Amino acid sequence: MSAMNQPPLPPAVSGELVHLGGPAGPLAVYVAGQGPPLLLVHSVNAAASAAEVKPLHEHFAATHTVFSLDLPGYGFSDRSQRAYTPRLMTDALHATVALMHERCGHAPVDALALSLSCEFLARAAVEQPGHFRSLAFVSPTGFIGHTPRRGPPGSTRGLPWLHRALTGPGWGGALFRGLTRPGVIRYFLERTWGGKGIDEALWRYDLVTTRQPGAEHAPLHFLSAGLFSADIHTLYEQLAQPVWATHGVRGDFTDYRGLSLVRDRPHWQIDVLPTGALPHFEVPQDFFRRCEAFLRR
Repeated sequence: MSAMNQPPLPPAVSGELVHLGGPAGPLAVYVAGQGPPLLLVHSVNAAASAAEVKPLHEHFAATHTVFSLDLPGYGFSDRSQRAYTPRLMTDALHATVALMHERCGHAPVDALALSLSCEFLARAAVEQPGHFRSLAFVSPTGFIGHTPRRGPPGSTRGLPWLHRALTGPGWGGALFRGLTRPGVIRYFLERTWGGKGIDEALWRYDLVTTRQPGAEHAPLHFLSAGLFSADIHTLYEQLAQPVWATHGVRGDFTDYRGLSLVRDRPHWQIDVLPTGALPHFEVPQDFFRRCEAFLRR
């Protein structure tokens, strides 16, 4: 499909779409509701966007001022060709928290992230501990097996040679188009759910967001591991805020043996749900109940 024939990207969730500048480049943040501030951060993959937090955004807008960010390289945020790194993503979170302070006052905020974005949220909370009241991690990365991840501060698991190979002349775009064909997106969502019962509205949104100009740049950095932190265990161990971590038991994201690193820490609460990696789509009422109980704690 040519650039002129790309379908326009609709809003992923309800509310006002706010545009920010700063070190992370142009960012887009959806703001909805009234009440205590709550930050929601989608995951990182080939088709990511704020649509991944839609059930949470719409539910909590009834009781909170919800800020749902499109990370750099996704949604309505800048998708230019640049280095997509944990530093860039963490700076995007800091910029969003600054917006939250501007809108809601300077009290610490609650925040929830999905999958790889849990690593960015952990880094932001270590760098600015006074900005975060609590942290919720849904299907957090960094806990597969027992391999230690205590590299130099700010280091990543990126493979520059792989990124160069993925972005060779004409290859990156072709690879991304292959990964974002409708059937392939459905296949990966089924692996995320651990079954056929995916959210069809999310699938449809994924089809549109992956057709936008520049959509391949952040995912190709993700595929070459440049967005995974080599020091993530150090970060998780440094967190002082109350943490709620939850994960499912189906699909590709079920190895959480590494949670033994933090399981006995009194400020960490870990819940396991009979779902895939996005439990807020599968068992929304149970998930909301658990999350609300954590926020009240």
